[in-house]
Amino acid sequence: MDELKKIIEALGKTFEAFKGENDLRLKEIEAKGHADPLLTEKVDKINADIAQIAEMKTQLEALETMAGRGAFGGGTEVDQAKAAHTKAFDSWFRNGVEGDLKNLQVQASASTLDDTAGGFTVPEEMESTLDRVAATVSAMRGLATVMSIGTDTYKKLVNQGGASSGWVGEKGSRAETDTPTLKEIAINTKELYAMPAATQKLLDDSRIDIAAWLGNEVAIEFADEEGDAFVNGDGVSEPKGLDAYTKITNASYAWGKMGYVAGGHASLLNSADKLIDVTNALKPVYLNGSSWLMNRTTLNVIRKLKDGEGNYLWRPGLEAGAPNVLLGYPTVTDDNVEDIGAGNYPLYFGNFKRGYLIIDRFGIRVLRDPFSSKPYVLFYTTKRVGGGIVMYEAIKAMKIATS
Repeated sequence: MDELKKIIEALGKTFEAFKGENDLRLKEIEAKGHADPLLTEKVDKINADIAQIAEMKTQLEALETMAGRGAFGGGTEVDQAKAAHTKAFDSWFRNGVEGDLKNLQVQASASTLDDTAGGFTVPEEMESTLDRVAATVSAMRGLATVMSIGTDTYKKLVNQGGASSGWVGEKGSRAETDTPTLKEIAINTKELYAMPAATQKLLDDSRIDIAAWLGNEVAIEFADEEGDAFVNGDGVSEPKGLDAYTKITNASYAWGKMGYVAGGHASLLNSADKLIDVTNALKPVYLNGSSWLMNRTTLNVIRKLKDGEGNYLWRPGLEAGAPNVLLGYPTVTDDNVEDIGAGNYPLYFGNFKRGYLIIDRFGIRVLRDPFSSKPYVLFYTTKRVGGGIVMYEAIKAMKIATS
């Protein structure tokens, strides 16, 4: 807690220094038409320091949250079937001896995937390790709704509106009301894989924590691939990302497309009002829980913006658990989002919990291969993940002008 307090104090002091130097830069631009390159370099350096300190604050808060929830394990009792399955899986992972692993997997309720490709489903605690690491790396996993399912496809009906109602007296006649318009949303899972390798000598070491080793080798790879897909995925062999959806001007918004607000020219330096327009484009029902999503390069530009009264639009979270905010809404960075550029969409704003759904098919599988790359043992690890928009009006974008 003391360390977090120090980080918050450093963030506040650095932001005040940034405002002072950036104000000088803006005054020079106003007076001379340009700023001293050394001053601009100094502002950019402090801006980068803010980003680094803010990231350290986020990481410390995540560690404290995990510790508070007991997420580091150690002491949790599991039933006999799960314990036996874990022990048998560890033996197979190290030595390749299946024994009674298949039956134990069924008893532990871990066999929910087709076994035609061979391999085994990892124990529950190992899957939790992988998922926990992935959640700390992927920005969209922290923003969207995440659901585990036991099939390949998730379907739901979404009400587009159209139902009507009215007030009526106790004996008044009741006219027929309009029927709501329903649309089916279907999200399919796609297969994601990684193939870490280890020597048999390493595996023979009884002190190696198999769950931790597999988590370190696989989880970040999974998270990186997922993070890119949730923003840029084509929806064919990977989840459908935000950038893949057809975008139209918000005034012409229609179901199945994402509304955008025109954000001015590529410098984004005169877009303070446009950012407000983006927040106003979202229906009030979605504002509670909304966030900004952008990459770090865009955020560095955003930090320099002021409103008409000279107030900075971006503010750091200077309390434990408080997010950094833009126009009062949390900012989240994901470097898979486009840079500022002509025709690009560098900013998304919305209620991602309601707007975007990530589905995980239960069960991460491992296929042990000691033959293909001797003296290494390969572990072909797969999981099935899907993602897509389920409420189109809950997410808006900003588009930079083409000229």
